[in-house]
Amino acid sequence: MKIVTTGSLGNVANLVVKKLITAGHNVTVITSKSERTAPIEALGATAAVGSISDADFLTKTFEGSDAVFTMVPPTMGTTNMIENIANAGKAYVKAIQTANVKRVVMLSSVGADAAEGTGPIRGVHHIEESFKTLTQVNLTVLRSGFFYSNFFRDIPLIKARNTFGNNYKGDDRLLLTHPDDLSRAIAQELQIKGNGHEVKYVISDISTGNKIASILGQAIGKPELGWSQVPDDILQQGLTSAGLPAELIGLVVEMGQGVRTGIITRHFFESGQKVSGRIKTEQFANEFKEKYEQA
Repeated sequence: MKIVTTGSLGNVANLVVKKLITAGHNVTVITSKSERTAPIEALGATAAVGSISDADFLTKTFEGSDAVFTMVPPTMGTTNMIENIANAGKAYVKAIQTANVKRVVMLSSVGADAAEGTGPIRGVHHIEESFKTLTQVNLTVLRSGFFYSNFFRDIPLIKARNTFGNNYKGDDRLLLTHPDDLSRAIAQELQIKGNGHEVKYVISDISTGNKIASILGQAIGKPELGWSQVPDDILQQGLTSAGLPAELIGLVVEMGQGVRTGIITRHFFESGQKVSGRIKTEQFANEFKEKYEQA
């Protein structure tokens, strides 16, 4: 099969490309950075350098493909972030239709069913809505949970203060996903025909901040490690001090509020979805321990 992937060689896309190459497919990888060309070709794929917001570039790259994998980065630009992501979705739709692509797998997120109150996830909500207009396309939307690997960013705080957390409570339910589980699901979907428009979840584990702190603490020899709920204004101050753009800070705070109110996880639980991933928090703890010891 001729398959086009987006996401360059990011944490998930890199694994998807490797799985597809191993399976013997002809893979073209879209990247915005020309310096990624050599690493892409080293994997046995073809690099296509351009922007996912450029419908003409996407159309040319998609032409003749049997399947396309689409994703967007968590943020695009420092302002108008949701609008930028939504516009990338419109460019995808135009290119898919013009290039007559019949099989599409889209990476989305838990909470993408909600139009408001989810922070940066609102961007992929708009893309899901745009993709609903596609006709004569077998589309599978894969909604991922929060990546385990996000907890690597908490290592400095854990080392310094023996705690970590966010602006939601330690007993709020979290849907977690391991990149390997997600990449496996994406690669599998790209190699099958699909069945109209489908929405599927790829969740590795259901947990809470308190439970995650306990598991990770045991792994790194800090059984007393705890989860702290950070007030919204304190989180905002911390992110400001870290130099994040003001618009992104607002979206991050809003996403935590969405976890706190249950907006982000509501559809998963109310629709009776199941955990499909294999890698649980206890297994991820071994990866966390390695990163922690290297830090």
